[in-house]
Amino acid sequence: MKLRSINPFSGEVTAEFDTLPDESCREAVIKGKKAFEKWRKLPVSDRVKPVAALASIFRQKKREYARIVTSEMGKPIRDAVAEIEKCALLCDYYNQNAEEHLKSEAIETEAAKSYVVFDPLGVILGIMPWNFPFWQVVRWAVPALAAGNVCLLKHASNVPIIALEIENIFRQAGFPEHAFQTLLIDPQGAERLIEQDQIDAVSLTGSVGAGSKVGSLAGKNLKKVVLELGGSDPFMVLEDADLDKAARAAVRSRMANAGQSCSAAKRLIVMESVAEAFTEKFVGVMNGLRIGDPMDESTDLGPVAKKEFMETLGKQLDDALKKGARVHRGPKPPNQGYFFQPVVLTELTAEMLVLKEEVFGPIAPVIAARSEQDTIRIANATEFGLGAAIWTRDISKAERLAKEVACGFLSINGLVKSDPRLPFGGVKKSGFGRELSHFGLKEFVNIETIVICG
Repeated sequence: MKLRSINPFSGEVTAEFDTLPDESCREAVIKGKKAFEKWRKLPVSDRVKPVAALASIFRQKKREYARIVTSEMGKPIRDAVAEIEKCALLCDYYNQNAEEHLKSEAIETEAAKSYVVFDPLGVILGIMPWNFPFWQVVRWAVPALAAGNVCLLKHASNVPIIALEIENIFRQAGFPEHAFQTLLIDPQGAERLIEQDQIDAVSLTGSVGAGSKVGSLAGKNLKKVVLELGGSDPFMVLEDADLDKAARAAVRSRMANAGQSCSAAKRLIVMESVAEAFTEKFVGVMNGLRIGDPMDESTDLGPVAKKEFMETLGKQLDDALKKGARVHRGPKPPNQGYFFQPVVLTELTAEMLVLKEEVFGPIAPVIAARSEQDTIRIANATEFGLGAAIWTRDISKAERLAKEVACGFLSINGLVKSDPRLPFGGVKKSGFGRELSHFGLKEFVNIETIVICG
């Protein structure tokens, strides 16, 4: 099997790579295990030195890396630069805080001394997605490495150039040889890797289907796993919300990265009394977006990452229209590339695919709710539970309602977006485990209890 890098704006194949045979993967795992035995023994203060260097490299070469992102998966160049800058911020966070977070913790008991230490697990396999191709890798790998683990990356099949470049960056930063390795393999190759004894844990960000399969394999082989899967995030607008601010934020959340984000506002749930006004404002902001060449600094909305995504979005939109939805179309895209015209849908019913499935593209369904409790009911009427947002001027009410929403991250009068200082993850079919903050740092450690008696 070959992995192909295709420019989503031009449709041109820019590179092809052969997948690694199983024997090469086994050798990489063995090399990783040997690197782990040395890396784990270093003090945390030494392990974060290359993390600091990584931050510096990201800042120095952010435009170079951003152009690779834009060329390979279509993200507008401004957003790609912002993604690289965010990677540097994450490196700063763990460089400054990992040592403190990983200190042993004393616990008073009847024993002479009781304490907990945080030991690394070993070789961690990361199965990462294409939509934030640098950020998703860095937010998994940096804390895992700082904790003393080593990392094997199986990146998405459509971003092989990025995958290889990331390995090169980690090497430049001074991580030991084989502490971070990219493996160009297909999903089946990753499944065979999980079954190897030398793989100690798995982190996956991806679809529910992929998560279910990886989780099953990890469970069968009794290995730790963290899953960050899909989302159908509710964006709830109450009667007293600032509609102008809410509409602008909703457009940013729904349309950023061409709508290809797990934590995007995928269902806009608006109180009936303000639904028409909100929709009008949302459509107005959406129509002000500039859609086109993602390398152009003025572009707001680029192509989707793969040609087949256009077909999936088209089926979801056609299903809604056949079942009675009303459509408000946004700016027309160019005649080339993998573009999907952004749309807003109203007059929706629960059986429409845009409400039953995760919509990974610039389709924005607006659902009218009869009351605040109806808003919460609709928000929770999904198999997902990643993020959510509530818009209201009454913060006390928002905090009370937040406790009723089944999600891992809730924003009041703001966007759902990951932050190195805050844990990020979901519930239900959005996965389990957490990334980022000290919680993510300790996902891939052995929490070992030591007791000294007498």
